[in-house]
Amino acid sequence: MDKVYKSFVVLLWIAIVVIYPMLISIYVTLPLFVGFSGLMLVRGLDEENYLYIFFSLIYMLNLEVNLSLPIFLLPISAIVFYIFLKDKLNFLKLCISCVSVATVLLINLIYFSFLFFHDFITGQSSVNYDSFLIFSIIYDIIAAVLV
Repeated sequence: MDKVYKSFVVLLWIAIVVIYPMLISIYVTLPLFVGFSGLMLVRGLDEENYLYIFFSLIYMLNLEVNLSLPIFLLPISAIVFYIFLKDKLNFLKLCISCVSVATVLLINLIYFSFLFFHDFITGQSSVNYDSFLIFSIIYDIIAAVLV
C-alpha cells in the first residue's frame, strides 16, 4: 500500500507541475509561485533530492513557456540566490519558517529584477507590475510557511 501512496503522490505532483502553469496562462489572477518553486529547487539542491529538483525545474520551464517569459530566467535566478545569498541567511537558521520566507522573498526580488531589466533592454512588457503581482508574492510566502 505504501508504494501505491507514493506513486499517487508522484502522479499528483506531475499533474500539478504540468497543468497549473497552463491554468495560469488562462486565468491570470492565479498566483505564479515563482519564489516557492525556487525554494523547492534550493531545498532539492541542499538535500540532494532529485525529485524536488526535477519537479521544480519542470514547473519553472513550463511556467516560462506558457506565459511567454524569458526561458531559463527563473532557474538562473534561483541558482544565483543559491550561490550568492543562501549562506548569508545563517543567522535565521533557528527559525525554519523565517528562512523559507526570506528565501521566497529574495528569489522573487531577484527574478522580478532580472525580468524588469530584461524588459527594459528589449523594450517589451513581460509581466504587469501591479497588485496581482503583490498577491502572487503573498501566496508564495503562505505556501513557503505551510511547507
